[in-house]
Amino acid sequence: QVQLVESGGGLVQPGGSLRLSCAASGRIFSINTMAWYRQAPGKERELVARITNAGIPNYAGSMKGRVTISRDNAKNTVYLRMNSLKSEDTAVYYCLLVQENLEVWGQGTLVTVSS
Repeated sequence: QVQLVESGGGLVQPGGSLRLSCAASGRIFSINTMAWYRQAPGKERELVARITNAGIPNYAGSMKGRVTISRDNAKNTVYLRMNSLKSEDTAVYYCLLVQENLEVWGQGTLVTVSS
């Protein structure tokens, strides 16, 4: 069984930065993709960024250019560094692990951007 635990969310002022972490445990295969999604109130969940086990990133959406995804395979952990945060970035941020035919979601971590 695979579990994901996100951390690092919280309250940040507009223009500030945060780093989210997502630690995977359980049976993790060497070939996988990890990703960050977010879901704002009243909106659909959307992809923010994903990264392969080889460290190749892909960015999407309105946060492109303001976020950096990285991972530490030895720790089975993926990170999301977010800069220049805006109020519209307020959302629950979810981690996703995809390996073979399995998709596992974390419980989410709330990021609130407000003064």
